[in-house]
Amino acid sequence: MSSRVSPISRPVTIRRAVARDAKRLTRLVRGSGAYQGKYAAAVAGYRVGPDYIEAHSTFVAVGAVGADEHAGRVLGFYSLVLVPPELDLLFVADEAQGHGIGRLLVEHMQSEARAAGLDRVKVVSHRPAEDFYHRVGAVRTGTALANPPAVPWDRPEFEFRLPPA
Repeated sequence: MSSRVSPISRPVTIRRAVARDAKRLTRLVRGSGAYQGKYAAAVAGYRVGPDYIEAHSTFVAVGAVGADEHAGRVLGFYSLVLVPPELDLLFVADEAQGHGIGRLLVEHMQSEARAAGLDRVKVVSHRPAEDFYHRVGAVRTGTALANPPAVPWDRPEFEFRLPPA
């Protein structure tokens, strides 16, 4: 478990996800403002189950943002698949975006990936998240072609290149 202070001076803790987090993580994915309108179909039936959390390196950021005083609130999460190396999921609650939570999660993911002996991690991005991945140091490597009906649009592919610590 690691603690960091977000740019808004509120403590944020990143911890390993546990089975009881599954419903909260599913709600975070399905309720994401980035997946409204034409993107809604991609997450409509999506489920982050306890089995998924157990199978992958899944971590949650907990804390409080803004006037919210509930320090144990799930602000975001990520899931790192080790073989093949891929950042499978990265979500930040809509109300927590812009406070550095996504950057903290990416830094944590990179640390976990290095500890697992990885030197690169692939990301297939959601189009609205493309600028975010550029800002946190990912390098564009290509395009993942549409996969209808769930994902009827092409998506940018990125890679985090991880120099040794």
